[in-house]
Amino acid sequence: MTPDKHQDPRPQSEVIGVVPAAGKGTRLAPLPCSKELYPIGFAQTGATAPRPKAVSEYLFDKFRAAGIRKSIIIIRTGKWDIPAYFGDGQLVGMDLAYLVISDSWGPPATIDRAYPFVKEARVAFGFPDILFGPTDVFVHLLRHQADTGCDVVLGLYPAHDPRSMDMVDLDPRGRVRAIELKPHRTQLTYAWICAVWTPAFTDFLHRFLAAPETQENLALLANPQTDPSGDLPVGAVLRAAVQAGLRTEGVCFPAETYLDIGTPAALSVALTTYSRS
Repeated sequence: MTPDKHQDPRPQSEVIGVVPAAGKGTRLAPLPCSKELYPIGFAQTGATAPRPKAVSEYLFDKFRAAGIRKSIIIIRTGKWDIPAYFGDGQLVGMDLAYLVISDSWGPPATIDRAYPFVKEARVAFGFPDILFGPTDVFVHLLRHQADTGCDVVLGLYPAHDPRSMDMVDLDPRGRVRAIELKPHRTQLTYAWICAVWTPAFTDFLHRFLAAPETQENLALLANPQTDPSGDLPVGAVLRAAVQAGLRTEGVCFPAETYLDIGTPAALSVALTTYSRS
């Protein structure tokens, strides 16, 4: 595929957070709630006692720190506890809307359901079950995008285990040259954890998913080697965008870490680490 030559002429257009929360959470099953609501640490609420804090609230904290006031959460039918908990967003100081889908063949397809609502906006993207820093991460990513006019900016972190991450190859100027999907061996050290992008990538994603060649090669793109559930990973679309010529750059956070709570071992670490927060 080739990128749309019509690039976004408004680098300061509205920013909308997009949060995919349609997964089944099978690696943690059975759970008494949606994985995105699992309590990790506590929220300080001023004069009242601290309250348990859902893991996804940390992502909304980062959106809000960057001045983002609107987010769309895409949920699967049956995950009604998420809108019941967050409501209209007052709890996290944002305006929240929900899209309900019956099924998805991976996070990119889930994200694409928001296409009619975000196709003219810049998007701030993060996974609601991954904890990472710093709190102002999206401030840095959005500033970089506005300053450079690039199509995609990735938040890059030192990878704990490259075999479970999408590894990013940067040139000396910070431009992404390639993305390796969960490689068995690699010389690369940084993995992408979060991102911001312009309508150019939103449109590319939409067209990529609808393209006949994507459907024909789905077995190669979506398999247990690149995603534990065998779904199409977001990294596969980002890699295709880089190969198609969309200007993709990275901002490195060498002193920061990340933690995906999607496994029992990682969840145990998160509960121990954030019990002191």
